[in-house]
Amino acid sequence: MNNYFVIWILLPVILLTGCAIIQDTAKGIAGVSTKELQEGRKDAIVKQFDYGYNTCFNKVKKTLTLKGSYLYAQSMPRHMIALYVSEEDTTPVGIFFKEIGTNKTQIEITSASKYAKEFIAKRLQNIDERQDAPKEVDSK
Repeated sequence: MNNYFVIWILLPVILLTGCAIIQDTAKGIAGVSTKELQEGRKDAIVKQFDYGYNTCFNKVKKTLTLKGSYLYAQSMPRHMIALYVSEEDTTPVGIFFKEIGTNKTQIEITSASKYAKEFIAKRLQNIDERQDAPKEVDSK
C-alpha cells in the first residue's frame, strides 16, 4: 500500500517538473526551439529604431517576410521573433525586442551562425522604406 501511495504522490511531481524539459526537447527535435537563440543574446547584433514597440515589431516582421525570411515563431508578449534565413536556408535566427522609450525600440539579432545574424541585420537596415510588395525590375 505504501508503494502505491508514494508512486501516486511522486508521479505528478516528476511529470509536472519535467514538462518544460520535455517540451523544449520536443521543440529541439522538431527544429523550432528558441532556447539556443535566447542563450545567444550575449553575442547579439544590437540595433535601435525610432519606433514604439508595437510599430517596430510589425515593421520588422513585415520587412523580413517581404524579403523572403520564414518566420516560425513570434510572440509580442515574449518580445521575440524566431525565423529561418529563408525557406531554403533553415539557419535559425532570433530577434528580441526591448522598448527603451516611448518611441525607441532596441532589437537584438541572435544566431549561432555569424553569417545568418549579419545577413538578417543587413535585411533590417532599410526598415524605414515603404512596406509594399517588392517592385518588379524591368529587364529591358
